[in-house]
Amino acid sequence: MKKSGFLTCLVALFLLSCGNGQKKFKIEGSFKGFNQGELYVYGLNGAHKLDTIGVNRAEFTYQAPITEPVTLVLVFPNFSEIPVFAEPGVTLTLEGDASHLKEAEVKGTDTNKEMTAFRLKTNNMTPPEVIKEAAAFINEKPSSPISIYLLNRYFIQTPNPDYAKIQQLIRTVQAAQPENTSLSAISRQLDALKAIKVGNRLPSFSSRGLNGESVSSADLNAKVNVITLWASWNYESISIQNQLARLSKQHPGVFKMLSISVDGSVKDCRQIVERDSIKWPVICDGRMWETPVLQQIGLTYLPDNIVIDAQGKIVGHSLNYQDLDKKIQELIN
Repeated sequence: MKKSGFLTCLVALFLLSCGNGQKKFKIEGSFKGFNQGELYVYGLNGAHKLDTIGVNRAEFTYQAPITEPVTLVLVFPNFSEIPVFAEPGVTLTLEGDASHLKEAEVKGTDTNKEMTAFRLKTNNMTPPEVIKEAAAFINEKPSSPISIYLLNRYFIQTPNPDYAKIQQLIRTVQAAQPENTSLSAISRQLDALKAIKVGNRLPSFSSRGLNGESVSSADLNAKVNVITLWASWNYESISIQNQLARLSKQHPGVFKMLSISVDGSVKDCRQIVERDSIKWPVICDGRMWETPVLQQIGLTYLPDNIVIDAQGKIVGHSLNYQDLDKKIQELIN
């Protein structure tokens, strides 16, 4: 009895101490119309490393050891995303139809149920209506982890951020969650966004290109300099890449360009680079939105771009296809 009791205590102690308090979080999913493939999963603001989830016969299971609640983002092959609020020792279920991902339901905790309700409520709303609903939710429930996700998704990751509104929402959430480190990351993103306003100088940065070469802001010293944010699955960003390739051929020696890919697969990125014969430096580390250089220069929206003149001054940001062409022609002439 004594030996048995000792072993029981030893096993219990091991389970409590294993992984410094880590407990398995688990999510089980079932998606009609999505028979086989892969999903990406990553933690908001770098809270969980990028990982892949295999889907087989329309089902998947994913588990990870975590020590505290964390917001995960599931990214589907069409790059729609669904936030999941993970907690240590909790199992969630996700059910839906691949053709209607916004209507997918995440069950298992009140927070996920509430996020599902928000997605369903805003499913058919216009973007301004969704932003209004997101702001209302944040002001009403600033202590919810959903509020931080909504702040990041609908106010930071936009082509034209409303800095005053973001600051007000950050203060509201900080008052309710003073110890939450995610807010510091959002504040840093906001600082980076402000730094790339038209009229400012391009912030200094350095990184490594797709082939291991050194890439930095100092390289962008031509008459016309363009930084683009793109992905193999985003057709608009690919069109802009092709537009720049055409312009650089028409005006040799005038351009310097740098492209940053948010692909989760370096292989997919390289295939597009080779297919489209992209000759300028490309940064792609497979970390998607957690790529460090994005934090340095404040690009948060896809597709996105920054146009810099010969003096290193930002003369354009988040330009569409037509406006980008117009701005480049102005600099050339």
